[in-house]
Amino acid sequence: MSGSKKMLGADAVLRSLEVEGVETVFGIPGGAVLPIYDAFARGSTVRHVLARHEQGAGHMAQGLARASGKVGVAFATSGPGATNLVTPIADAWMDSTPLVCVTGQVRSHLIGTDAFQECDITGVTMPIVKHSWLVQDVEELPSIMKAAFHVARTGRCGPVLVDIPRDIQEAELSFKYPDSVDLPGWKPPTKAHPRQIREAASRIANADKPMLYVGGGTLNGDAMAELLELAELWRLPVVTTLMGKSAFPETHELFMGWPGMHGPKWSNYATNKCDLLVAVGSRFDDRVTGKLSAFAPGADVIHLDIDSAEIGKLRHADVPVVGPLKQILHGITAELRKLHATGARTKTEPWLRQIAEWREEFPLRYAKGGDFMKPQTVLETLQALTADRDDVIFSTGVGQHQMWAMQYLLCNQPRTFITSGGLGTMGFGIPSAIGAKAARPDATVVCVDGDGCFQMTCQELATATLEQLPIVVVLVNNGYLGMVQQWQSLFFEDRLSQVHLTHQVPDYQALAEAYGAAGFTVTSEGDLEGALAEALTCGRTAVVDCRVDPREGVFPMIPTGAAAIDMLEFQDPQGAMA
Repeated sequence: MSGSKKMLGADAVLRSLEVEGVETVFGIPGGAVLPIYDAFARGSTVRHVLARHEQGAGHMAQGLARASGKVGVAFATSGPGATNLVTPIADAWMDSTPLVCVTGQVRSHLIGTDAFQECDITGVTMPIVKHSWLVQDVEELPSIMKAAFHVARTGRCGPVLVDIPRDIQEAELSFKYPDSVDLPGWKPPTKAHPRQIREAASRIANADKPMLYVGGGTLNGDAMAELLELAELWRLPVVTTLMGKSAFPETHELFMGWPGMHGPKWSNYATNKCDLLVAVGSRFDDRVTGKLSAFAPGADVIHLDIDSAEIGKLRHADVPVVGPLKQILHGITAELRKLHATGARTKTEPWLRQIAEWREEFPLRYAKGGDFMKPQTVLETLQALTADRDDVIFSTGVGQHQMWAMQYLLCNQPRTFITSGGLGTMGFGIPSAIGAKAARPDATVVCVDGDGCFQMTCQELATATLEQLPIVVVLVNNGYLGMVQQWQSLFFEDRLSQVHLTHQVPDYQALAEAYGAAGFTVTSEGDLEGALAEALTCGRTAVVDCRVDPREGVFPMIPTGAAAIDMLEFQDPQGAMA
């Protein structure tokens, strides 16, 4: 343990963050957390970023975690402050993002009395955290903080909550930060079984049509280099989920796109026609598989994951391998090298040619022209302007714009695409971009947002400008809650109900300027490239309002419950499939 020193519980929280190497946290002060904020005022090496809403603070912490691979930290007061963190906590739970949330609580003797701003936040969040602590003894604070960071980042990453009554923050303790944690019930796997690794390698070596199906666990496990080495050694095609996007370079010849509800037809064909599906840190989510029984029906499954609970949860694994993905992928590659030395050779070249033919036959398409700029054109132009730069990080909100971003933005560097996957949280884009900028201040951070999402968290533009964390928001403004409109159009006989937002209200350019940002309005394709280029190089927070076709849909699309190959395709104005 480190040396002992007398201090208040509030100071112990900040000293714990310092020992953990935390550089930036996000939050909003309030009554039950005032002693901690007084500790900030008295001095800490930890930077505090003042959000405008606790949900924004939580998403900022997520953005920092996803861009850096470190644990994100958010602060909130009791009651509504804490409940405003519930959405980012749930989002982090679904997407396995390491997050430590520190909340204030009413004084210990008031707990259970319905005191002002009292809320049983450990109870509220119980289903959506890896663990939570209500601190009852100030002397336990250092060990609890140590445990919180350890649990958040080990095994399958996720959120934890530390709820600290105000009197605990004000109490004195002898601060000693432990060197290790004492959690007898927490034993995440540290090593995969060598026999399972050998079996996985053997299956891969003998497969004619293998496919690496890569999820966000690959990024959390920092296994991107090992994934690339394995794919290149045995010439294995790779698809990534939305959460796995950027885990594999997307201009690489072995990259085959993104399977699922709005994945390209060639990606879904390849995934469903493979004879061996190697799931790498992915969980067979319904938005990827469609009708589960029809997903890759002829394939054996190798499932690689740090979380044993995912193995066999939705799809039987013929070869389950539980452990750290970095170690597992390295081990499989080593076994394949041994097999190669004994004469084994990859058999994937005909398979790779087949996927290339599908890719040529079924490209992403949309109809250009008409009265409105197309949203796909916005994303293609953004991609062209950033293609030669390795320092660009994209975040998104949730909806149509998110899917177009997946389809048209190509990420070659890890941790450069940050989005809300499992929970599908509208409003995620702007605050997560700010968090990413805090994590990587030299990067250009671009939030691709929709007008519906933008209006949920646009107040955080004030945070971006005042905290000098500039981001560029590319607003795909179709004047509607676009994805809901698309579903109503396709499945509810075009009865549009409560989805019309309008292009004009608010005036996004004026709103951006009111927040101290640069604002641009683009209504024609001819003005698009210039406005985006200026926003990307202006050196401050910018919002580019791109007013696009209000009735454009995202295609291909797999209807809920349908098989992944039974997709709705784009139809050109003449009615022909494209």
